[in-house]
Amino acid sequence: MIHREMSRREFFEGMTAAGLATVAMGEPRAVAAPEAVTHPKPTADTCILLWMAGGMAAPDTFDPKRYTPFEVGVPVEKILSTFPPIDTVVDNIKLTEGLEHVAKVMDRGTLIRSHVVADLGNILHSRHQYHWHTGYVPPQTVACPHIGSWLARVLGPRNPAIPPFINIGQRLEGHGESEELKAFTTGGFFGTEFGPFNLPFPDDAVNSVRPPKGMTPERFAGRHERFKELLKASPVGEMASDHHHESMLRSIENAHRLLTSKERDAFDLTKEPRAIYDKYNTGRFGLGCLLARRLAESGARFIEVTTEYVPFLHWDTHENGHATYARLKKEIDRPIAQLILDLEARGMLDRTLVVLASEFSRDMMIEGVPGSTARDQSRAKTDVLKQKVHYGLHRHFTGSGSVLMFGGGIKKGFLYGETAAERPLITTKNPVSIRDLHATIFSAMGVSPKTAFEIEKRPFYATDDGKGVPVAPLFAKG
Repeated sequence: MIHREMSRREFFEGMTAAGLATVAMGEPRAVAAPEAVTHPKPTADTCILLWMAGGMAAPDTFDPKRYTPFEVGVPVEKILSTFPPIDTVVDNIKLTEGLEHVAKVMDRGTLIRSHVVADLGNILHSRHQYHWHTGYVPPQTVACPHIGSWLARVLGPRNPAIPPFINIGQRLEGHGESEELKAFTTGGFFGTEFGPFNLPFPDDAVNSVRPPKGMTPERFAGRHERFKELLKASPVGEMASDHHHESMLRSIENAHRLLTSKERDAFDLTKEPRAIYDKYNTGRFGLGCLLARRLAESGARFIEVTTEYVPFLHWDTHENGHATYARLKKEIDRPIAQLILDLEARGMLDRTLVVLASEFSRDMMIEGVPGSTARDQSRAKTDVLKQKVHYGLHRHFTGSGSVLMFGGGIKKGFLYGETAAERPLITTKNPVSIRDLHATIFSAMGVSPKTAFEIEKRPFYATDDGKGVPVAPLFAKG
């Protein structure tokens, strides 16, 4: 556990150093754990991660508590949820107002209410997102692969023309934590070919798989060869190990294959029937869900769709939380439900694992966990409600959180775990750590959580130290 406050500069410098050191290393070799690694039988072929970037508050979304409407003078300490509960199609599962479409598909999936994340001693979104996406707490001595890169490396592509790992909706340039996000949005020590194909704007995705306008096939092929030559002669090419240099070249070959394939039509949302397009079109996230469905149909292995992390925007509510959540629910509710219904209608849901998660939850009063010394970053500090900007869950909370899982062998209409009815809203039953949640995802995809590769002359595991244990009660008995 790290107790000293880590600055963004320290985080970034540590991750940059690890990344540069990793590029200079040789090829990671698959190794067996002390006990023989046996990969489980997969219950899913594709994983879609719906990432609620910025810290989605469970009491205002998937774990409703006592509802207190806005009223000037109400003590802040009395507020647990700022939205009333609503019924779902499952008798013992309630959600919060604004998630009516998801409520209608809860009989297709499992709701985990007991997800707990590490108390890192300070709250830095990119650092917690690094931990969630890689399974390792930064900084590390090597660049840790994203969970999507693990699946791409171990399982390979489902369709050679489609990138196995696709990242939708996150801009990696232009805001205060761009570089930190790049630290985990990567193939890490596996190399460039297993990193993400980034599509920040889903409605513009088709332009990422088209040669420039007016480019003839001959000229395009010539430019492709010239680019490979330039890579070899570049400082990156000179610095990289043979393995990473070859990985960069293979990634270029993969991109060239995609740009000349018929599968690139999957990236073109204009080919979707207008009626379906309109059901998803609540904004970038909604269209990202539609793009994810099309890419899953075409053979992608792992797809992440994010509401996008930008400091102090979207789920990163340090003030005006209630109004922000009302907007966000309109953006996510219908597309999530439509994605599940479309996958089911196409006979794909049983073999597609859909996971909705966030880096931590939020609370009106507590930063981190009870007793944490983390700096309070709320911009709405007050003892009583004075104006609407104060109404909402502003502080980061790591003691509990919610995760949704659909398809891929997961139980239907199932509720797992519990949290306290009163503050502190900590997990009280069946805690699920990042390590064990990752083990569950890996196992559903047919990858042992003990899978390891040798890097820096030591084994590096798919789950931290290979100790991840899949949460068996989440799986339907087949």
